[in-house]
Amino acid sequence: MYEEAKLAVDTAKSTADDAAPAEDDPAIPTRAGWRQWLMDTTPLRHPAYRRLWSSTTITSVGSQLTAVAVPKQVYDITGSSAWVGYASVAGLVPLVVFALWGGAVADSVDRRKLMLTTNIGIAVTSLLFWAQAFAGAHSVVLLMVLLALQQAMAGMNFPARSASIARLVPAAELPAASALGSTVMQTGQIVGPLLAGAFIPVIGLPALYLIDSVALCVTIWAVWKLPPLPPLTGLATRRAGWREVAAGFRYITAHRILLLSFLADIVAMVFGMPRALFPQLAHTTYAPWGEGFALGLLFAAIPIGAVAGGLLSGTFSRARRHGLMVTVAVVGWGAAITGFGLSASLWWATGFLALAGVADMVSMVFRSAILQSVATDEMRGRMQGVFTVVVAGGPRFADLLHGVTGSALGTRTAVTAGGLLVVVVTLVLAAAVPEFRRYRA
Repeated sequence: MYEEAKLAVDTAKSTADDAAPAEDDPAIPTRAGWRQWLMDTTPLRHPAYRRLWSSTTITSVGSQLTAVAVPKQVYDITGSSAWVGYASVAGLVPLVVFALWGGAVADSVDRRKLMLTTNIGIAVTSLLFWAQAFAGAHSVVLLMVLLALQQAMAGMNFPARSASIARLVPAAELPAASALGSTVMQTGQIVGPLLAGAFIPVIGLPALYLIDSVALCVTIWAVWKLPPLPPLTGLATRRAGWREVAAGFRYITAHRILLLSFLADIVAMVFGMPRALFPQLAHTTYAPWGEGFALGLLFAAIPIGAVAGGLLSGTFSRARRHGLMVTVAVVGWGAAITGFGLSASLWWATGFLALAGVADMVSMVFRSAILQSVATDEMRGRMQGVFTVVVAGGPRFADLLHGVTGSALGTRTAVTAGGLLVVVVTLVLAAAVPEFRRYRA
């Protein structure tokens, strides 16, 4: 089996012209002076990764146009925020299910082909969104069905896409590659909604769906140009079923480093993501600054901090003690959220949320690097499937937890207590599993 795997690796390396060079490639550039503090763009010298990343810069904005258009159209039809919530659940359930199954599929087929198929599927659903909006259909059920289909495709796409990065760049460049990708996504979360708000009065809501469809064509082209990414261990004929999904969870529990990286994110997001309380805080605590202005600032602060952290990721992306960096970042997130909860001034609150965004970027970079380096290639798809579920599901559980706790105890108490819980629980986990904080790449 080892010889077959080694042969598969050697064959993949020799046939993929765009594949990454070895870690000790002498051509890897070094930077000196102030440039070493900025984002490390070294992974972009690999043509395959560069194409994939470049397409993300476009689709991250386009996807946010659809993310704004769907709830806006649902609300326009129903006049009810409850239906907007129902639509969100309609998208979450298939995302979770198909992310888990899609991870197993990504470990048994050529990941390039899976990305190509699912990206085409996402583009088709975006076109269908445009068609129903252009035709003036006023069916919430149709919107929810299309959203469920699109999120199912996205759930299958993300594990294959993320698991492919370790095949496109050397292991030493994984943190930098994660920082590049995350910075683009966070930027899209800022620019996309702003553009959507500006475009809707000018070109209308249907056009947002059409722009997203066109942007997805760039991604389809980028994936088409990737080298083949078949399984390295001869598992292409294996059927990807729920038994393989269960094997992925057993793999996580058997590898404490992976388990702790997932638990750290769950703790940070469930206890320390207070976005459900932003509307109430804007209406009460920060009302003197203007409710609408305060609400927009609160929602934008964390992504702005994350983008700033990404742009300055050269300050941390070369660190080798990945476990310690995750621990420090999650504790930093909890401390920043605690500061936010204690802030009576909108400007202090925004500053603490921005610091939380920086900490979240650092945590994400090294959690992603741990996942890519600890998991073997035949398990990376399933690990990324679980990662997708954690990232998508954690904040939604946080919405429920903070909403209930905030109503019972008050917003500031709920936010502050949540931040302190993140700090305490993370330190306990780090003390209980010392090999995690000592883990280095």
